[in-house]
Amino acid sequence: MSFLNKKVLNFTHSPFGLDLSDLSVKVVQLEREGKKDKIVSFGTSAIPIGSIVDGEIMKKENVISAIKEAVKKAGPKKIRTKKVICSLPETKAFLRIISIPKMEQEEIKEAIKWEMEANIPLPIDQVYYDWQMLEKKLSKEANKIDILVVAVAKKVVDQFVEVLELSGLAVEGLEIESIAQTRSFLDERDDKKTTLIIDLGDRRTSFSISTGTIPCFTCSIPLSAQSMTDAISKGLSISFEEAEKTKLTYGIGSAVKSDPIFQAVKPVLENLVSELEKSIDFYLTGLQYSASIDQIIICGGGANAKGIIPYLSQRMSKTIELGNPWVSVHIGSKLPLIDRNKSVQYSTAIGLALKGIYYEDLS
Repeated sequence: MSFLNKKVLNFTHSPFGLDLSDLSVKVVQLEREGKKDKIVSFGTSAIPIGSIVDGEIMKKENVISAIKEAVKKAGPKKIRTKKVICSLPETKAFLRIISIPKMEQEEIKEAIKWEMEANIPLPIDQVYYDWQMLEKKLSKEANKIDILVVAVAKKVVDQFVEVLELSGLAVEGLEIESIAQTRSFLDERDDKKTTLIIDLGDRRTSFSISTGTIPCFTCSIPLSAQSMTDAISKGLSISFEEAEKTKLTYGIGSAVKSDPIFQAVKPVLENLVSELEKSIDFYLTGLQYSASIDQIIICGGGANAKGIIPYLSQRMSKTIELGNPWVSVHIGSKLPLIDRNKSVQYSTAIGLALKGIYYEDLS
């Protein structure tokens, strides 16, 4: 099972990207025409709460129905292929960069196995893992090669493959969310920057740090867009539904006026800032793959909350920008079919769709 490099060439239709998260399915299909990319189709459908919990599928039929619905109603053109590249949940994945002495290819495979056993909290026979040698040297250890390794529990992978196949789809590849987002947001030509991507989702927030386009560090925390809604609900003594409407209308409220909405969500935001600072410190002082964080990008449904980007920028003393998931999609002068605010929610699906049209089969 290849997570990094799986690609089958010469389809009549390119495989589409499918982002399967706890609360929604998002699909995107791209095709290449000459030197330009074409957005063929996109769509989304909701997954009933409790059907997927923290990346584990609890109610298969609900998930299958949501997948079929997303594919069926996707537009402007119908998705004609059954071939799909699907995301795997970040919370169930282990991404590491390991350094090993230079050796022959067969010896590398065995060395990686030993390193995996030492670096992941699951027995090696309970995970699928994949690896890729890095051309760019990141570690400071001389006479060693750096290898990007990804592992995901077999139980999770098998669940995802099962529901995709029961939905009538043919699985051509699987990839963790952070790698797909890195492909979506970061331009390969700009390989000297270190970028932090904040994915503020409905159920969790994930951080990934990449040097160039190489993801080096990932983590997930339970703070989320829903955490802000819960805080507004409790702080203003209103229902969750009313709190969600309030958040959509007023965002995080006014930090300057310190209004009731802001006072309610401030503890959540401060916890988010604290976790960001811890992750950045660990990356810079612990891993030491880069000397600084050069840019910060935010995406996910929570990124659209009014006021959150300027507030986090001020608290972090760094410019934070809404991600542009079209930087690697060559659509020329045409505007994307999905507007900027909505497209950040499709970033994982766009990255998966890009994998379908651009990446050679190296496995």
